[in-house]
Amino acid sequence: MKYLLMTLAFLISVVVARMIIPRILLISYRKKLFDSQEERKIHKSAIPRLGGVSFFPTILFSCCGVLAFYNLFGYYVTTLYDSHLLSEMLLLVCGLVLLYLTGIADDLIGVRYGGKLLVQLICACLFPLGGLYINDFYGLFGLGIISPFLGSLLTVMVIVLITNAINLIDGIDGLASGLSSVSLVVLGTLFLEREMWNCSLIAFSTFGVLVPFFYYNVFGKAERARKIFMGDTGSLTLGYILSFLAIKYSQNLDGIPKEHGPLVIAFSTLLVPVFDAVRVAIVRIYNGRNPFTPDKTHIHHLFLKMGFTVRQALLMILLLSCVLSGLNIWLIPYVENTVMLLLDTVLWIGLNMWWVKRIN
Repeated sequence: MKYLLMTLAFLISVVVARMIIPRILLISYRKKLFDSQEERKIHKSAIPRLGGVSFFPTILFSCCGVLAFYNLFGYYVTTLYDSHLLSEMLLLVCGLVLLYLTGIADDLIGVRYGGKLLVQLICACLFPLGGLYINDFYGLFGLGIISPFLGSLLTVMVIVLITNAINLIDGIDGLASGLSSVSLVVLGTLFLEREMWNCSLIAFSTFGVLVPFFYYNVFGKAERARKIFMGDTGSLTLGYILSFLAIKYSQNLDGIPKEHGPLVIAFSTLLVPVFDAVRVAIVRIYNGRNPFTPDKTHIHHLFLKMGFTVRQALLMILLLSCVLSGLNIWLIPYVENTVMLLLDTVLWIGLNMWWVKRIN
């Protein structure tokens, strides 16, 4: 029954998003709500950037509808009524509302980065408030169970990092939605194995809304008014949900110290956007520039400079994300967490050096 509900949530999201996105396109073209055409942008046509407006309402509708359906047919959602989980879910919705409104304002009239960062920090603080924070390093750097204060501080930093990483990686068609889809499918499946049905429901509902968006974003034709971007509304929504799922999976729920844990597995699905955001910030600081100043140094820009087309760059980066995530999940039972993270870092640095060498 619960596997059926996961499928139902996914299909509801697909159908609802498929209905909403064409209406957003229609309104965007009538009101001339297009993305800015800056020098660093890949596209040259007038394309709407409000696709992300469909994300949060669709996910909320799908999750609430399926849970209501489950209860109406006499099944009691026991795990949902756990005091901690219910608080976490409600605070997740509160944070999504704030980010959703901020994203819409930014996509329509623009919001200063300081203002967006402040909202992100407020939303990030909601997770520890509900009892959700990174509480165990599972032997990473020799650390185990950590204090709630340190865990809460680290959690806030991680949420802001992931949310901005998804926002920054959204540079070519399908990249942010594709990388998010990879992470959502992996995390959703991992939650199913743990029988954490409600988190899996969120993952597959979010994946469902990305399927029609990915089609319009990648295969839609601008000259036929069928192409759309997710904008900050979409990237902020995705980043926040992915942060929630990764931290939830990595949390040690029973408080018993473990040598091998899910911390590396959870965040391995987000290695590409997070590592890329960190690399770009370091390079900008090294060159004496503001780390928040946009440029053409992201991973997709490197692939384009190497001669790949936009579609080829998209496929290569998605394949890289799948390989990194798969290797981490496969090797983590046999490799110590710190060694696994070092291997990921060395591999990433080596790949970047190779790409730069090819460009030169």
